[in-house]
Amino acid sequence: MKHLLIILSLLLFSFSFISCKSKDSTTSTDNSTTTGLFVTVGDSGTILTSSDGTSWDNGTSGTTNHLYGVTYGNGTFMIVGDSGTIITSSDGTTWTSKTSGTSYGLLVVTYGNNTFVSVGFSGTILTSSDGTTWTSRTSGTTIHLQGVTYGNGTFVTVGLTGTILTSSDGTTWTSRTSGTSENLQGVSYGNGLFVAVGDSGTKLTSPDGTTWTSRTSGRSKKGVTYGNSTFVAVGSSGTIQTSSDGVTWTSRTSGTTIRLHRVTYGNGTFVTVGLTGTILTSSDGTTWTSRTSGTSEDFNGVIYSQ
Repeated sequence: MKHLLIILSLLLFSFSFISCKSKDSTTSTDNSTTTGLFVTVGDSGTILTSSDGTSWDNGTSGTTNHLYGVTYGNGTFMIVGDSGTIITSSDGTTWTSKTSGTSYGLLVVTYGNNTFVSVGFSGTILTSSDGTTWTSRTSGTTIHLQGVTYGNGTFVTVGLTGTILTSSDGTTWTSRTSGTSENLQGVSYGNGLFVAVGDSGTKLTSPDGTTWTSRTSGRSKKGVTYGNSTFVAVGSSGTIQTSSDGVTWTSRTSGTTIRLHRVTYGNGTFVTVGLTGTILTSSDGTTWTSRTSGTSEDFNGVIYSQ
């Protein structure tokens, strides 16, 4: 009887050990598959993906329309483009076309407050809670909207002739005074500050999206982002500038005269993209390295998921 009890105890211990080991292995496997991804999009339906910003793989978008904007939110990559094109993906590999309800070109898209917001030609603004069903919103303008971001509980979109609109929910939009008639191309939020950039070196900053201040700048800028305690703005003739506060900016050497369109930050790396397949990366925003994209198509947008 004593020997039988010992054997039963050993069997129970072995079963418990195996069960615990299996559970830990499953958890480890799940965690290892959760990795970030850079996605850049461009003309003729071009999509490229990269885990590190250095090596890039071609993706299949299922469209030949020009793709302009990309974001990530709620476990979904969202891409927008010509003729109301919207495609989504949960993994950056398999893409599904969605119905936007508009034929206007969609230029950019962002995610915040559990809402996707896309803006584009003729004052178009669309919103969606799931990326599948989209609702047209009244912008109060027919101006092309070319940049959009979310921060401090506020959506901010910018466009031609100094147009700035804000919204707390993506539904109701209010026009703001920018103090400039220059075309605004991009906007980002970081360190408690909105930064908008545009033609003729225009840079504007705002803590709340309502009151804007003009800042000294250089050449025209197309895109701006915030990461690693640094704002990075990119634009014409390979221009790259950085700032720790959004007020004082320093020009950096990009190594190219190609126009750069957009810039993002993730995985300890800044990535900027532009015309003719140009991709540059930097760990600090100061020193930049050219990467091989494998395409000569123009890139229009880039994002990192994490």
